[in-house]
Amino acid sequence: MDNRPKIAAITTIYHKYAHTQHIVDRFLEGYGWNSRHHYPPMDLVSLYVEQVKDNDISKDRLERFPTMKGYPTIAEALTLGGEELAVDGVLLIGEHGEYPSNDKGQRLYPRYEHFMEMVEVFQKSGRSVPVFLDKHLSWNWDWAQEMYDISQSMGFAFMAGSSLPVTWRTPSIDMPLGTSVSEGVCVGYGGVDSYDFHALETLQCMVERREGGESGVKWLQAYRGESFWTAHHEKLWSRELFESALSRSHTLTPSRPGFNNPFPTLDEMREIVKDPIAYQYEHNDGLKSTMILMNGLVQDFNFAAYIGSNQDILSTQMYLPMPPARTTLANFFSPLVNNIEKMFLSGEATYPVERTLLTTGLVAAGVDSLFDDEAKIDTPHLDIAYQATEDSTFWRT
Repeated sequence: MDNRPKIAAITTIYHKYAHTQHIVDRFLEGYGWNSRHHYPPMDLVSLYVEQVKDNDISKDRLERFPTMKGYPTIAEALTLGGEELAVDGVLLIGEHGEYPSNDKGQRLYPRYEHFMEMVEVFQKSGRSVPVFLDKHLSWNWDWAQEMYDISQSMGFAFMAGSSLPVTWRTPSIDMPLGTSVSEGVCVGYGGVDSYDFHALETLQCMVERREGGESGVKWLQAYRGESFWTAHHEKLWSRELFESALSRSHTLTPSRPGFNNPFPTLDEMREIVKDPIAYQYEHNDGLKSTMILMNGLVQDFNFAAYIGSNQDILSTQMYLPMPPARTTLANFFSPLVNNIEKMFLSGEATYPVERTLLTTGLVAAGVDSLFDDEAKIDTPHLDIAYQATEDSTFWRT
């Protein structure tokens, strides 16, 4: 028992379908994995929950799992009530909860604040441990860069992001490592400063595998409403890739009553989608990427790209069946937790946190472009070059 890693969970809120439940419950209860029910070979020993509401389930978990203790502060959760760091890994889950929004519509989740409280304990203890942070690093770009820089200077394994890069794919294919890619498109759904991050991760986990690796991003421009349709008409992004991505969707809205499989015309899309959004950006090596949100038309995340010397199309869907409509388990969190486990056991990240740093910056740039009347935003700060891992981390099952 003593040689099992001890894990602390620092969270904003713990209720049904919150990310805390999806992640922490898997460390407590286990989860289905490769034809069996898998129990992580580690112990979740401490829990900090910032907001406890009427729908809270943390009290139930603390009662049913007495080896996990709740603490009133982040520092106490990390030191187990003592003076020094007493755990071997940290989960930072700052998603959901009642937090204010700024004028740009960004929800001010305290991921940076929680991270810095954790770092203070690391510094006082003279050591650090692996850390997983759920979703993008922060709503504030400067804070995100600081968080990354601290992880590098202190030398602890750091992973972040969502389930999109690690969930199932339909079809179960990957971007060939080292292939040339000239353009990529993701068609997804959701809101700004929320599901746009999922769509950007869908794009990035694929195009980062291209020849030369990721080179960073030089500019981004957002389009919304009528300007989106104008840009689509002017073919600022490939209509062929847009349609290829849509053809991977499992949730394409029927465009005519009594039919369930016709491909919608442009006029029909305009009737269905009231507020389309796109972020288009150019990478430093010339690759063009476009993230598109089509609320009302689809409820999944679909990718397409031109690859190789013949400009062949590679397309797939990152399969993310959301509860309670399509699943009871949100099993796309299982491969995410499995990768976190591997990091806690090995002390090494299974995929690069630079991906999340870049997509965090792309979300912020997209928000800024929309807020600034869809201005083109130069992004010299996103000169983030890195290499993808040789083995992709998506769930093959």
